Amino acid sequence: MSEGAFPIPENEARRLSVLADYNIMDSLPEQAYDDFVRLASAICGTPIALITLLDEQRQWFKANIGLDANQTPRSQAFCAHAIMNPDDVMTVEDATADQRFAANPLVTGDPGIRFYAGAPLVAPTGEALGTLCVIDRQPRKLTESQREALEILSRQVVVQLELRRSIDTLEQAVLDQEKYVELMQEYQRDIEKIRVHLESQSVTDVLTGAQNRRSFDLRLEEECMRAQSRHTTVSLIMIDVDTFKRYNDDFGHPAGDEVLRGVAHLLKSELRVSDHLFRYGGEEFAVILPDTTCKGAFVLGERFRRAVQRAPWPKRAISISLGVAATDSNTTTPKDLLNAADRALYQAKQNGRNRVIMASDETR
Repeated sequence: MSEGAFPIPENEARRLSVLADYNIMDSLPEQAYDDFVRLASAICGTPIALITLLDEQRQWFKANIGLDANQTPRSQAFCAHAIMNPDDVMTVEDATADQRFAANPLVTGDPGIRFYAGAPLVAPTGEALGTLCVIDRQPRKLTESQREALEILSRQVVVQLELRRSIDTLEQAVLDQEKYVELMQEYQRDIEKIRVHLESQSVTDVLTGAQNRRSFDLRLEEECMRAQSRHTTVSLIMIDVDTFKRYNDDFGHPAGDEVLRGVAHLLKSELRVSDHLFRYGGEEFAVILPDTTCKGAFVLGERFRRAVQRAPWPKRAISISLGVAATDSNTTTPKDLLNAADRALYQAKQNGRNRVIMASDETR
């Protein structure tokens, strides 16, 4: 055999693939493997014991006792010969008398190997990955019981390798599951954001940002039922932007849209926390005021009116007309309340606009 060459098993490609699958090469020391080499050294009475694994070009020591090195070239490895016969413990009683090893640098130099015995580490699928070996600097022989013990320990090393791989696989499965759960949670958060956004879009007027007519109908029904069950009052303010059609005709629809956005902004700025603003349709807005009397709603309506009238509108002054109604013994349903507020709004427009009118027996 030429210098630098070493025997190669027929199943080398498969052997290397199985070794890689264990993901153990260049791993950190582990107590279980250190214990195996100590036990092998004690049983066989040798100063050196190793767990070796062979990749394409090197012999790497997963555990060792008695050597400072952590690897050697595969071309110098006794174990490269031992894995050629996975079923037997390879024994070299005196390396200087064996033509395979007499010129080996590990024999002629440090550590001065004379005796070697290596039990192959055979994977469950039959590939020899390395050895559990014992080494001495003096020629010697193994007893039969020592040979059997070395074989038993080599099988236990493989069991440990399998256990290690199973733990790695389990840990990876847990990590994958955690990642999957995290992805699912992130997906659910995204879905919730989309749901909230769609829900918001479904009840929000795109132009003004106020709640839309659909939301108004639902909220009015809900607040009227709550007021009736709790024996409280809910008020409604219907609001119309005065002469809005003329404004659109004079300045165009984009300018009219700006007015609607501005009115909505001013109304929102005057709302209380419990109040709800809606764009009822066109240039009409509505405000629902839970637990509020008609007089209280009138006061808030006046604040709305003044806020719009005093705002610095860019093209010409804007004003609003407001009709106010509240639930009472004659006004109990959403329809009753809406009709009463509508009539009051009509009266405000008939009386000259830019004013607040409360629903009364005359307007009902």
